[in-house]
Amino acid sequence: MKLEDIRVAILQMEGTNCEDESYLAFERLGARPEKVHIKQMLGLVEGEERSPFDYQILMFPGGFSAGDYIRAGAIFAAIMKSRLMDELREYVNEGYPILGVCNGFQILVELGMLPATDGISSAPQAALTTNDSNRFECRNIYIKHEKSSNSAFTSGYGKDEVLLMPVAHAEGKFTLDAHKEKEMLKKLNDNDQMAFRYVNPEEPEKDDVPYPWNPNGSVENIAGITNPDGNVLGMMPHPERAFYNYMVNLQEPENFGPGAGIFRSVLDYVSRKF
Repeated sequence: MKLEDIRVAILQMEGTNCEDESYLAFERLGARPEKVHIKQMLGLVEGEERSPFDYQILMFPGGFSAGDYIRAGAIFAAIMKSRLMDELREYVNEGYPILGVCNGFQILVELGMLPATDGISSAPQAALTTNDSNRFECRNIYIKHEKSSNSAFTSGYGKDEVLLMPVAHAEGKFTLDAHKEKEMLKKLNDNDQMAFRYVNPEEPEKDDVPYPWNPNGSVENIAGITNPDGNVLGMMPHPERAFYNYMVNLQEPENFGPGAGIFRSVLDYVSRKF
């Protein structure tokens, strides 16, 4: 499939606030992004109805959808689940990619599309809860690419490559049911679902990553995971805010930044697969 024919839906509703940066990331790489309101997906805007299958990539951007009432991402996910879950399940099963960043990660967990160690679940298997610091963390952090296989979103990164990206969240602590945590973590590791972990750049080989390097207290320093097939990615750091080096104060500011690899990888995946 030609790059200029790849259509990307940047899904939004009241409270999302990273759709513009996400749109520009795809547009500047030559794809055809569109900001799509959830009401269009539900067929509630006459003449502007949309379907997930109108697009080759879906993205849930960051923000505070529906004001994060009830739980972060819960309302957005509930709306999608009530009317579109069968289509989303088919979309993923056919190999189409879905990206969720920050609030988008929270939405994918609420939908049961992540961790999905044994397939998409009817109820959440994990949660992204209040940061251990009990405050909003908004700054640059370091993450390490963990996947050994090429996923739809991370094929552009080397194994153990360390990346600088910003975080901006109050509820980013990845947690699992305490009674199932050991079992779930084993599945995540065995399935090669660990995409990114927070890391201390001075000691990247160490598993003990204290605050502030781990900004929220996530179990096993989890910053991002995929589904077993690698075509669904949820991550708390914002790659769209590290698309160019100047956005994270790196040298050679005009060059693509560490976040661009997410967008370039998924566009390459779609170009080859469809």
